Amino acid sequence: MQLGKRVRLERIINRDTKRTIIIPMDHGTTVGAIDGLVDMPAAVNDMAEGGADAVLMHKGLVRCGHRKSGKDMGLIVHLSASTSLSPLSNTKTLVGTVEEAITLGADAVSVHVNLGDDNERDMLNDFGRTATACEKWGIPLLAMIYARGPKITNGFDPKLIAHCARVGVELGADIVKVPYSGSLDSFAEVVQACCVPVVIAGGERMESTVEFLQMVHDSLRAGGAGLSVGRNVFQHPRRVDLVRAVRALVHEDRTVAHALAMLGE
Repeated sequence: MQLGKRVRLERIINRDTKRTIIIPMDHGTTVGAIDGLVDMPAAVNDMAEGGADAVLMHKGLVRCGHRKSGKDMGLIVHLSASTSLSPLSNTKTLVGTVEEAITLGADAVSVHVNLGDDNERDMLNDFGRTATACEKWGIPLLAMIYARGPKITNGFDPKLIAHCARVGVELGADIVKVPYSGSLDSFAEVVQACCVPVVIAGGERMESTVEFLQMVHDSLRAGGAGLSVGRNVFQHPRRVDLVRAVRALVHEDRTVAHALAMLGE
């Protein structure tokens, strides 16, 4: 790996723990301005205050979320998009370039691919082209890979998740994001087949904080490199404290009980 990419990765992945807390904030393009992401400077600042390692957003939001004070953290610019209004909402298309992300001060970029979609070939093509550009410019690439399509009956099937993760690795991602497979043993198999860091997605908003923290804890025990979770973090009523609690799990190897105590639960 070239030096520039290594330096930028260290702004996202803690160089001591080799783990990361990434907070995606790209939901507005897909479903609109949801709770927690209306006031972008406040949302970004809260994540920084809590100790997140990076936020992830589309290019236009970078100007909205840029702060002139407070703690610093990494920036990942998301290059893929679709909306829930489309009959082909699982088909992602490129809406930005690596070069644009560089001009915005990004430390990394990300792409989203849904395997099994009717237009999978186009998303894989976008992924491959972006990986080539990232290698040219020394920019880390995070690939969000999910199993979603007409033939997919269970996107949380551990075998499908392992396949998703492997596609991310083989096509050039530096970090792979996939759903948690539901158990420590099955996720360990996902991680073992990857030679790059694997982080978990959060999925739909969970009702239970302990359920969320347990998922994070178990993914780490299985060899995961942390999380890339949005709604379960920025929509939490005590989101700054939650990020601090997650940081205790990810970077300090604390227990779920300790993290819950930090939240007063």
